[in-house]
Amino acid sequence: MGDPARVEGMKRYRIDTSSAVGVSVTELRRIARGLGHDHELAAALWVSGVHEARILASLVDEPARVSEAQMDAWVADLDSWDVCDAVCGNLFDRTPFALDKAVEWSTREPEFERRAGFALMAWAAVHRKDLPDAAFASLLPLIRERSIDDRNYVKKAVSWALRQIGKRSAGLNTKAIGTGVQIERMDARSSRWIARDALRELRSDAVQARLRTR
Repeated sequence: MGDPARVEGMKRYRIDTSSAVGVSVTELRRIARGLGHDHELAAALWVSGVHEARILASLVDEPARVSEAQMDAWVADLDSWDVCDAVCGNLFDRTPFALDKAVEWSTREPEFERRAGFALMAWAAVHRKDLPDAAFASLLPLIRERSIDDRNYVKKAVSWALRQIGKRSAGLNTKAIGTGVQIERMDARSSRWIARDALRELRSDAVQARLRTR
């Protein structure tokens, strides 16, 4: 199913294509629906090292059978932002360890491991309706602290986490805007970028109107 032309297209989005074969995410989702959930298959797909196989692994694995050890092993293997975000948004955010791992990984030094921490916060804010707002409010100091990281894939994920938490409820919106204002005052180029990026959306008429109707 691989398409070399698609691999070239992936490069334009700064995706690491060293192990890619050129299968679209749409096709991977279709394959996953046909396969169903299979923890052992997911493990085999991951160890193959193939870019698209790892995304497929995140789609077919069983969240209830994912261990903390597996999460740590997989996050240490990450080498591309799209696989990072897929694993966090398709699988890891549905585990009981989601927020604990988000906190832990956000303090790690490798770029994609730290990105995974904030991507996990962002996806959990969207998907985990069972968690209280207080659990996400507790993440805001970490977001503020790591806003000084100027690495591209980290600062974008920090902004993403702040925005998704701030869109979860009116109360969290107020807290996230407050955090954004604090970040804006920090003496770091990345902090100013994150604050502008997040506050623009969190204060927007569209977001405010949506929160008023909830």
